[in-house]
Amino acid sequence: MMTKKELIQAVLKGEKTDHIPYSMWSHVPGVDRDPEAIAEETYRFYKEYDVDIIKTMNNGMYSIEDYGCEIDYSDVLTGGVAKIITTPVHCGADWLKIQEISIEEGALKREQTYLALLLEKLKGEAVPVVFTAFSPITTANKLCGNKVQEYVKNGYGKEVHQALEAITATTRKLVQRVVEMGADGIFFATQLSSYVKSDEKFYEEYGAPYDKAVLETSKGWCNVLHAHGDEIMFDLLKDYPVQIFNYHAWQSLPSVGETQVCTGKTLMCGIERMDITNHRKNEIRNEIYESIKQTGGRHLILAPGCVIRYPLDKEMLAYVKKVKVEIETALQA
Repeated sequence: MMTKKELIQAVLKGEKTDHIPYSMWSHVPGVDRDPEAIAEETYRFYKEYDVDIIKTMNNGMYSIEDYGCEIDYSDVLTGGVAKIITTPVHCGADWLKIQEISIEEGALKREQTYLALLLEKLKGEAVPVVFTAFSPITTANKLCGNKVQEYVKNGYGKEVHQALEAITATTRKLVQRVVEMGADGIFFATQLSSYVKSDEKFYEEYGAPYDKAVLETSKGWCNVLHAHGDEIMFDLLKDYPVQIFNYHAWQSLPSVGETQVCTGKTLMCGIERMDITNHRKNEIRNEIYESIKQTGGRHLILAPGCVIRYPLDKEMLAYVKKVKVEIETALQA
């Protein structure tokens, strides 16, 4: 029997495997800034649901913590998102204060400790691990309370570019480090590459060049692009230098089949995450069936398009693999 790492490697090559791999992930509010606790919880989640690839479940704000941001996490446990209370950017000139920061201290060091502890727990398991990294423009947008486009429109594009260069330099060092530590690649989350959030001209200048600089730094064999949200900028993203493409399939076009054909990449998607949260079993079943049918079961890792929100329902999480196995078996009959 293949190990999980061998399984994912075979899927990336487009080889026929005895089963289709799958994965899931969530945030772990309350413990995700405690390296030992989050490593233990990630390992427990992996063992309980037997996922075939592990995405680190880092705190979603770790890339901005060391800049002195104050963040409110109180809504996360009930299905909400973290809120940024204070940021270091209050005017256009403040972008010049955003400098490259050390990866040897603070939140960035904490996340490395989390990864090291998790990898130690996984010794002998032969399962791929991808470390969550954020696109520079995503980090920049969080640093100014989601107003980066306003600063550009108001004439501070040069200052934003200077900040993005510093953020990119820091992110590249972190990415290089985690792969050297043993991560098989990165899960690269970009949150503004959506027509709902920005436009192509903006992203072509302030997003894509910095994204590609980070991605080209990773020497891992298992790099994942996470295109977040509705109406993704597919034409801009489809040729990014990654092995795996993850997006909100069934929530955002293109279809699963079209995405696979047009990217030429392995897809990690196929399940609409809110259908898990909202207990929509029929929808989950249909999504898994259609994803397998549209791809022929090749170059596919079944997964939600994004993080599964709290509160988690163990029965629904277990249902995902149960129905995956059932549909695979039926299609092979």
